[in-house]
Amino acid sequence: MAKLVFGMNQSLDGYVDHTKMATGPELFRHWTEHVGGLAGSVYGRRMYETMRYWDEDRPEWSAEHRKFALAWRRQPKWVVSRSSASVGPNATHVEGDIETTIRDLKVRLAGEIAISGPDLAGSLSDLGLIDEYRLYLHPVVLGGGKPFFAGPRPPLRLVAIDRVGEDVIRLTYVPV
Repeated sequence: MAKLVFGMNQSLDGYVDHTKMATGPELFRHWTEHVGGLAGSVYGRRMYETMRYWDEDRPEWSAEHRKFALAWRRQPKWVVSRSSASVGPNATHVEGDIETTIRDLKVRLAGEIAISGPDLAGSLSDLGLIDEYRLYLHPVVLGGGKPFFAGPRPPLRLVAIDRVGEDVIRLTYVPV
């Protein structure tokens, strides 16, 4: 049975915005290894549209960027959207009964399935489907934006604290 994991970079004041937080080489390698080891990812529409950046090679990319793109392209993706989302290679549009779809993925797959997007994570948290939360704390204060927890935070228990790179701390929590 697969484990659903919601993890994102987060500011000290609780917001997620990858454009305002530096991803150093160690953290980028961490994300590449993480993505390469996933059984798949479930995306909200907006997060998926952001990640489509990795669908096509770009001449300015480093070898590390190409390695991440290859790992991202290889994994199966499910895109949850109420609208008719356009999905790329190795992706499936999910609409309708999201709970049944996600429960089926958990039963059919082995390993970790990443949940990407705070709003989607909030919906899946409300259904009791997320098994683990990973907060990658960056030493920045954004003062506003999209919060990591889109709704009330579920009761959580801290199970691990890890340093990732020079400035980032990963806090791992499980629902109580």
